[in-house]
Amino acid sequence: MRVLITGGAGMVGSHAAEYYARQGEKVIALDNLMRSKLFGYDKGSVEYNWNYLKKYKNIKRIKGDIRNKKDVLDAIGKGVDLCVHTAGQPGVPSSVRMPMEDFSINAFGTLNVLECLRQKSKDATFVYCSTNKVFGENVDAIKLLEKEKRFVYDGTKGVTEQMSIDLTGHTPYGASKYVGDIYTQEYAHIYGMKTAVFRMSCIYGVRQFGFEDQGWVAHFVIANILRRRINIYGNGKQVRDLLYVEDLIEAYDKFFKTGPRHDVYNIGGGHDFTTSLVEFIEMIEARTGIEMKYSFADWRPSDQKVYISDISKVSRGLNWRPKTSPAKGLDRLIVWVKENIKIFK
Repeated sequence: MRVLITGGAGMVGSHAAEYYARQGEKVIALDNLMRSKLFGYDKGSVEYNWNYLKKYKNIKRIKGDIRNKKDVLDAIGKGVDLCVHTAGQPGVPSSVRMPMEDFSINAFGTLNVLECLRQKSKDATFVYCSTNKVFGENVDAIKLLEKEKRFVYDGTKGVTEQMSIDLTGHTPYGASKYVGDIYTQEYAHIYGMKTAVFRMSCIYGVRQFGFEDQGWVAHFVIANILRRRINIYGNGKQVRDLLYVEDLIEAYDKFFKTGPRHDVYNIGGGHDFTTSLVEFIEMIEARTGIEMKYSFADWRPSDQKVYISDISKVSRGLNWRPKTSPAKGLDRLIVWVKENIKIFK
């Protein structure tokens, strides 16, 4: 079997590449290694993952851009059985700063990969990494209760796939990912390709290079260990459901092996694996023994106060459940950051 992973040097992409490499499959990892540039970071980041994948002889690494048709076709080669499309511009603030670049990567890049697959490997399964941001500000219509350390939904456990993704503000990032989301669905409907849309909540894990604009779980851990100050936008009571990256990849694989011709899934840790920002800071401090330095700032536009995935559809449809609790996942992340602390200094 041949597996194409776009964004193969990213956190999700590198774990997907490793997952299939360990199964003995032939893996092609495609990445342009521009994450640091997108976030204005003057040091390498995903280059670590790119080099990490060298140890697998059955992973072919190709430096290329999903917006370049030749790069994608070269990566597909004579054909692939599965494409996990993790490549993207993942930051909300950066999408506001550079909406054209954001659209080019997330919207056009996704369409380009889909079309190249249709032309050269139409029987391949296509898995799209979408986001909860496609729901935009519709999420804010859910009534909230404010507790001592977190906001909670009043009357619902989580956001289902039936929530509208229309008639609301999204941010450029939410809009560009929305385009890729819809095109993934359309290529199933009109061209008969096997595709899945996974609207992901907060994904985290080892080999995550977190910045303030994206990857807040790792960003908090790195800042704590290095005793750096962070900004908390809002009051810190905003809540997310956390999903460890290895659990996410298992869901992708289950869709590939047992899933229907096409479907859309909300995926995250669900109601049982949630945390607020202030609660998460306390979890970090309890493990490292280091007091977090932080300052409060104004709420950012379109920052959802609470987002929790209703994972009942993906759990039922793919016989899948998240296994790694936030406590266990955080322990793994802290160990990895400490072992590789020189990267972040």
